[in-house]
Amino acid sequence: MELNAKRVLVVGLGKSGVAAAFFLKDKGARVTVSDAKTEDQLREHIPALLDRGIVVEAGRHGERTFRDQDLIVVSPGVPYDEPHLQAARALGVPVIGEVELAARFLQGPIVAITGSNGKTTTTSLIGEIFAKSGLKTQVGGNIGKPVIEMAAGSTPETWNVLEISSFQLETIETFHPKIAVVLNVTPDHLDRHRTFAGYVAAKARILENQAAADFAVLNMDDATCVSLAKTVKAQVRGFSRRGPVRTGAYIKDGKVLYCDASGEREVMPLSEIMLKGAHNQENVLAAVCAATLAGCKPAQIATAVREFRAVEHRLEFVANINGVEYYNDSKATNVDATIKALESFPGGIHLILGGKDKGSDYSVLNTLLKERVKRVYTIGAAAAKIEQQISPAAQAIHAETLETAVRKAAEAAISGDVVLLAPACASFDQFSSYEQRGRAFKELVNALAARKGREVQGGAA
Repeated sequence: MELNAKRVLVVGLGKSGVAAAFFLKDKGARVTVSDAKTEDQLREHIPALLDRGIVVEAGRHGERTFRDQDLIVVSPGVPYDEPHLQAARALGVPVIGEVELAARFLQGPIVAITGSNGKTTTTSLIGEIFAKSGLKTQVGGNIGKPVIEMAAGSTPETWNVLEISSFQLETIETFHPKIAVVLNVTPDHLDRHRTFAGYVAAKARILENQAAADFAVLNMDDATCVSLAKTVKAQVRGFSRRGPVRTGAYIKDGKVLYCDASGEREVMPLSEIMLKGAHNQENVLAAVCAATLAGCKPAQIATAVREFRAVEHRLEFVANINGVEYYNDSKATNVDATIKALESFPGGIHLILGGKDKGSDYSVLNTLLKERVKRVYTIGAAAAKIEQQISPAAQAIHAETLETAVRKAAEAAISGDVVLLAPACASFDQFSSYEQRGRAFKELVNALAARKGREVQGGAA
């Protein structure tokens, strides 16, 4: 792809947009960046961009800016049907995403992981297995490093393990994973994709450029994945918690097994998986498939899985305060993720729900709320909707802020209970990201633990 002297516009100055702008400049392109955020909101990025000779348009999207380009690279947070992008496409201006741009320069096989839930854990786990098996490995995408930053360090022997979101898949053209993993597909981002069918179509794009020599790793316990298996051109490897699959990974008699043309073989005992929750068993099974296809041995896979711990903000244990356990699942940004979090505990849960609504139906939580949750503490813009939809399944306390929710939950919880942040919502009403929300929760819990510790010491004195 020739970029020298080309006029290229980058739309959206998130982490991947900034990385794309710098990459394009290094390739000799004449780069402009455009973001609807104000200069003040973008102040951490603008000086570095200007220093590199990149033109910055902030606070608006100029119609002419979009028209006078040879290529437009759009960040995942910018909707594909944004009016300026539609107008540019109508004029014949190519519009691609950062992942597609990176794919044209990335060397080595790609393992791409998508799904409504479990992407970060599975991507991180696959990266760990590959690295501990001696494979040259890079991990990035929707997790950590933008894909475009991985291009320079890639070689034909590099395994590029990428977490890929539906937003990123909207703007691919040639992106071609050697191994594509679809963990599950449940309603999410309906505020962006409008319908579940639209969301499924976006997710399915991870498979569209695969050929007969490639592999599609699909969850045979998920109805959408089962449907996708009937249409793919790649070789299907299934995984299931519920029973054996013809080719792939599954659980039987308390063991993780893998079966292919050479027969059934044990990978590891189920009891050695340290990750909490049945959904994490699915994540491990998916990772076993991907790793086996890449040539990793069962003993190498088992060692890496045994040593792997929960990633930050994913059912992350924070503290035990007077017998009450606190868990940070801030990455539970949709209802299905919250269901999986609730299923990880038998009961006694004080659940913090809320944030920016994504067009979700919270009433599907009600059965689990009745069975396992003592109280719900609602926060953020979605609080009123949540309270209306979960009544009368659970007692809801309108907390408004995360700080108030943690305080009220700590006051009500008794030894043996769990305080769980699993919000089922995006974070963007009160926080800049789910990471910031999760770290705020941990800071509040750790401050509470410190106060309780001082109280105990004071009583002892």
